[in-house]
Formats: sequence, C-alpha cells, structure tokens
Amino acid sequence: MTLLDAPRKAAPAAKVRAAVRPARRGGQVLRWTALRLLALAVLVAAWQAVVAAGIWPRVLVPAPADVWRALVRASTVHEGVRGVSGHLLAEHLAVSLRRIATGTGYAALAGVPLGLLIGTVRPLAVVLEPAVTFLRTLPPLAYLSLLVIWFGIDESPKIWLLVIAALPPITAATAVAVRGVPGDLVEAARALGAGPVSTLFSVRLPAALPEILTGVRIAVGIAYTSVVAAETINGVPGIGGMIRDAQRYNQTDLVVAGLLAIGVSGIVLDALFRGVERAAVPWRGRA
Repeated sequence: MTLLDAPRKAAPAAKVRAAVRPARRGGQVLRWTALRLLALAVLVAAWQAVVAAGIWPRVLVPAPADVWRALVRASTVHEGVRGVSGHLLAEHLAVSLRRIATGTGYAALAGVPLGLLIGTVRPLAVVLEPAVTFLRTLPPLAYLSLLVIWFGIDESPKIWLLVIAALPPITAATAVAVRGVPGDLVEAARALGAGPVSTLFSVRLPAALPEILTGVRIAVGIAYTSVVAAETINGVPGIGGMIRDAQRYNQTDLVVAGLLAIGVSGIVLDALFRGVERAAVPWRGRA
C-alpha cells in the first residue's frame, strides 16, 4: 500500500464511525430512559406498599390511584365543574408559568446589567454586592406581607416577589462570570484598540455568557419554588393557589397532584432551558 492509498482506505473507516456514533447515542438514550422508568416504577410500588401497610391514614398519605383520580378530576370537567376552582390544571399551571417568566424576565433585564457593573467597576461592587447578598438571604415569605401592603393583592406583589427572588442569582452569576474572563483576552482587545465599552460587549460579555445563562437557569428554579408563596395571596388561578385551597380542605390527593404537576413541568422547563443554552453557547465545554 502506498501513501496515496492511505487516505482512500481511511475515508470508509471514518464513514463507518460516523454512522455508528448516532446508533450508540440512540442506544444510550434508550438505556437511560429504561433506567428512569424502572426507578419510577420502584418508587410508585414503594408508595403503594406504604399505603397498603396502613402506617398512615389515607387522608394523610393518599394512594397513587387517588392522586391519579385527582389529576384527572383537576384536568377535566366533571359534573358541571371545570377542574378546580373553575380552572383546569393546565390553566393553573399556565398562569403560574406566565408569572415565573415575567418575574424572571424582569430580573434578567435588571440583573445582567447590574452584574456587569459589579464585575467591572470596583467602587460599585463595594457598594452593591452587600445589597445583592442581603436580598439573596431573604426568604420570599419574609417580604411577601410587605409587598402586599405596598401593592395590594393583585398581580403586582406576586411579580415583585418573583423578581426579588430571581434577581440575586442572575446578578451574582453575571458578576462572577465577568470577573473570570481570561485577562489575555481583555489585553488582546485593548491592544487592538478596543475601548472599555467595546471590550465589555465584544469580549467580556460573550465570554461570560455561559455562566450568565446558568445564573438565569438557577433563577428560574428559585422563582418556581417561590411561586407557591407568591400565590398564597389571591393566587387562583395558579398552581400555588390551587394547592393552598386543597390544603385548606384536607384534599391531600389534590395537593400531591399539584406537587407532581410542578415537578414534571419543572423538569420539562429545565430541559428546554438546557436546549437553549446549547444553542446559544455551542462552544461551552469545548477546549
């Protein structure tokens, strides 16, 4: 075999490897999916076994079948009643997701510029970082009552609560990411004549974008955990308001159904956001 023949023989091998790679990925996805389904089946079986053992009353720990019936009841029109409190489960969930998107969106609009300033202007960091840390340590219920006094019981206090909950992680992630940009990139931009503003938007911001998106993703999760607190005040329609009303009437099956709806939608939302991250920063994780 001559040196000229080597590329010809290597090309079919490369094509074979390229064809095998998707099949391997597909097989791995199937295996992970099967493992997750198995874990879910074991969990449901253990849940049913606890209920069957009668350790706790059914009013405290409903059976999986009871929760399923509550899910069906909340998602359909039964005996002339539309879902729960006049709204279907999907409608409750959609309202809560809209509130989360609005609150997180406003937090990102304020938190990213604030984080850029904290990460690049040292005097502002000295003044603003303690304030961001202060907000981050406050539990949502601690200031919900104050927001209700200020803004009433309509949508405003709910949105403000979610904004305040989501703002600190976005700001902190942005500041840390900007500070962590390699100095040689900044020096190279300056050597090419870029000013402070141009360096910020052409070098620092793109380099920090993966960590900023991670901060936004974390903020979405925090806002989701805070929405139940936000909806304890006039929160119907809303998944948190639905759970609160079910708790008042000891409808444990509906409470668990609402929690499951929150958890599943949170998994889907996180997966969608990870897809956005991969599309927006395809260079992440690559050398």
